[in-house]
Amino acid sequence: WWNFGSLLGLCIIIQLITGLFLSMHYTADINLAFSSVSHICRDVNYGWLLRNIHANGASLFFVCLYIHIGRGLYYGSYKNFETWNIGVFLLFLVMGTAFVGYVLPWGQMSFWGATVITNLLSAIPYLGGFLVQWVS
Repeated sequence: WWNFGSLLGLCIIIQLITGLFLSMHYTADINLAFSSVSHICRDVNYGWLLRNIHANGASLFFVCLYIHIGRGLYYGSYKNFETWNIGVFLLFLVMGTAFVGYVLPWGQMSFWGATVITNLLSAIPYLGGFLVQWVS
């Protein structure tokens, strides 16, 4: 129950290591991104395993994160204002990072996920247009 913060750290380390190895074969071009992910899964030795560990590691990270937040809510950690605000800031940072990681393969799900998120951002009054330009 109290170890989910440490598990989050372990998940981040696994994500960084697998992401580093995946980035060695990834092409960050909108026309080649999907084919480079396919190349990683099919042609790179154990590339399929690295990608699956990376994808499932992200899901495990969010499971641990939600349990960590739930524990904080249950025990009233929000009463410590500075710590709670840092946690909320980190939550938004993690959500942004997850969005970028979701969009990187640039398949159909990535495209429509990016479309939905940018449409949601455009609905924010005054800042929406700026945020959409910043994200895209």
